[in-house]
Amino acid sequence: MTGMTPIDTLDTPALVEQLAQVLQDKGWMMATAESCTGGLIAGACTDLSGSSHWFERGFVTYSNEAKAELLGVDPALIAAHGAVSEPVARAMAEGAVARSRAQVAVAVTGVAGPTGGSAEKPVGTVWFGWSVGGQPHTERQRFDGGRAEVRAATVHHALRTLLQLLRQLP
Repeated sequence: MTGMTPIDTLDTPALVEQLAQVLQDKGWMMATAESCTGGLIAGACTDLSGSSHWFERGFVTYSNEAKAELLGVDPALIAAHGAVSEPVARAMAEGAVARSRAQVAVAVTGVAGPTGGSAEKPVGTVWFGWSVGGQPHTERQRFDGGRAEVRAATVHHALRTLLQLLRQLP
């Protein structure tokens, strides 16, 4: 992967192009499990022509019931930790892989705002989950701005980190 533009300088469409190349080189498919972004990550991926070669499916699981029904997230996990939490983000990513033909998944669950925030989980709080070749990864971020800015930053971070994780594989 030498000679490629550094990830931190890429805009979202350029990230998607590089992600597509890495996934195709591995012969892997990708799935998304989205709550706060409502399908924007899948949309960014499928904006690229030919994405059917590496993008398998997207789950938009905005409600807690959808997370349980479509991804197999245990309702007790949501009750114990809240939908915006590390265990739920991890379970969403793992569920997306388990319920698709993908080897890679990204999941996001957060508070895009302007309503819904709390002292513990203020507006802009997003938990990310990635499953890459069977290995889970999670991370919490907090983004500033209005709803559109939080959602756009979430899409970009989800894709950028997925590309980084894929590039770190042997």
